Amino acid sequence: MLSITSSPVQALSGTAIVPADKSISHRSVIFGALADGVTEVTNVLTGEDVLSTVAAFRSMGVLIEGPDSGRLRISGAGKFGLQAPGNEVDLGNSGTSIRLLSGLLAGQRFHSRLTGDESLRRRPMGRVVDPLTAMGAVIQSSEGCPPLDIRRSKRLTGIEYQMPVASAQVKSALLLAGLYAEGETLIYESTPTRDHTERMLAGFSNGQWQAGSAIRINGDIALAGQCLEVPGDISSAAFLLVAATICPGSDLLLPGVGINPTRSAVLAILRLMGADIEISSERLESNEPVCDLRVRSASLRGIDIPADFVANAIDEFPVLAIAAAAASGVTRVRGARELRVKESDRIAAIVQGLGTLGIDAVEYLDGMDITGGAFGSGSVESFGDHRIAMAFAVAGCLSDGTVEIQEAGNIRTSFPNFLSLANSIGMNISESPG
Repeated sequence: MLSITSSPVQALSGTAIVPADKSISHRSVIFGALADGVTEVTNVLTGEDVLSTVAAFRSMGVLIEGPDSGRLRISGAGKFGLQAPGNEVDLGNSGTSIRLLSGLLAGQRFHSRLTGDESLRRRPMGRVVDPLTAMGAVIQSSEGCPPLDIRRSKRLTGIEYQMPVASAQVKSALLLAGLYAEGETLIYESTPTRDHTERMLAGFSNGQWQAGSAIRINGDIALAGQCLEVPGDISSAAFLLVAATICPGSDLLLPGVGINPTRSAVLAILRLMGADIEISSERLESNEPVCDLRVRSASLRGIDIPADFVANAIDEFPVLAIAAAAASGVTRVRGARELRVKESDRIAAIVQGLGTLGIDAVEYLDGMDITGGAFGSGSVESFGDHRIAMAFAVAGCLSDGTVEIQEAGNIRTSFPNFLSLANSIGMNISESPG
């Protein structure tokens, strides 16, 4: 139960290498395990969430060497080579792991049971279980939450599915189930969500599969081992982008950050607010767009965040809320009800934490209004949510005293070296037992 304390600082500067992209790291392990042959992954994230995915596949008989200095060597079992795990599969705090593996395991010829920590066991799974059940999966849950008991199904059948809520995790679960279904599975999105799974499918199928206007998949796709390099995680970079923006005199370089167009709405939002963010050295690595980001301090203004940006910046709203609190005027967020069912109820957690620091924030069912002001000091509850904890660590940079963040240990799930990296560029964060 680690607590951290963030204190006021001056300008931030230097070069910061952010951790590898968590979403891509998860998927590289999943597809490497299902492929024929060996997959070599470099710069994989070694946070607890990804390690939960690695452990899950090891429990199903997949030989995975590493991580060793961010490298994994995965000897793929092939699409039909997974073995029944000897015990229930504990996925810790990882919502990505449990939702994607639900789709994959729905098509296997063995029973499995997926569980996780207390936080994960409170997260609703109906949005992924319901369409999988329509495909023929047999999944039992505890009032719609984990543990999930996935029974051997006689067969899965492809379906046409209109996504009622934008969710890359649900889309990915259905794509993985579709690899084992009879017939074709078609998925329609009203709002495009992150497409890392589609990019992985294209790469691991050696271009045999490509996404179109409708996302479709069938069981004929063969997967072959690949060599992948995971880019830096823009969701992790967002904390440093906001910190450097709000601390006067800052000038910070973040090289090698992924800017997948289904993930980069955070950059567009910050620029609309007045942030000075420069993109350079754009390139394509392992089928993902990558760039270097340079951010300098700037005065921010409140905005109405465009609805089209919400789904593709959903993970960045905790730290965007800190940017809004440092801006002049009011920032309004709507259409973000998904924040209610993350590692915490992030709308409630953000509004409560900002209120503790003297910022005027109003909570709505699907969003919030934040009026910029001066950050006070105090003790903020993170509710065990890594993004809430790191966001309020950024707030501490401008506080009039210190900001103590409770239950910050889960930072390790996505940004294992957050404290050391943040301090290396000028932030002042210390830790203590909770």
